[in-house]
Amino acid sequence: MHSLPDPDWRPVAFKEWQLIASALASGEQSVILRKGGISEGKAGFQWLHDRFFLFPSLFHEQAEQVKPLPDGSLRSLPDISGKEDDIVFSVYVEAFQTGRLTDWDEVMRLDPYHIWKEEIVRERFEWGEEPGISYAIVRARHLTDPWILKDRSTFGGCRSWFGLPPDEAGGWRERLESSQEVEAHCGLPEWLI
Repeated sequence: MHSLPDPDWRPVAFKEWQLIASALASGEQSVILRKGGISEGKAGFQWLHDRFFLFPSLFHEQAEQVKPLPDGSLRSLPDISGKEDDIVFSVYVEAFQTGRLTDWDEVMRLDPYHIWKEEIVRERFEWGEEPGISYAIVRARHLTDPWILKDRSTFGGCRSWFGLPPDEAGGWRERLESSQEVEAHCGLPEWLI
């Protein structure tokens, strides 16, 4: 992985499902897929940043929209009781290759590198006026000491990206310096690199 961001870097977050963040942190996933939506504006979804923290979004239906665990059981969301105002940033990623795929067969070649079910990827691919889906091939770091911020209105809405307060809750730098690089045991889609 490249060096950590310089001290002047302004941390940003990318909103992603909690189960996807967990899969990235465990090395089970090395690709992020995104279609974008209404709030992305006229230009549609764009990979605006190549380094970012994952903002873990929680909703119970996501467990049914991802592949089961190797033993066939459903993945489970972490217990967040008593912490509903806290946002736990424990995954930082660097996107080293991004792009957009408009051929369904190429999208299906990404299947070993993510945990979304095929029907969810297909739904995203076909949504909107033009079939296609954006991808980022990423390397992840797991923050053993998570950066915990209080939820706020600026984190809300159907946006993919938003800025984070760099110095709040002790800041991000020391946590990132002590983080562990994740080995993607699922591999990388070499044909896209």
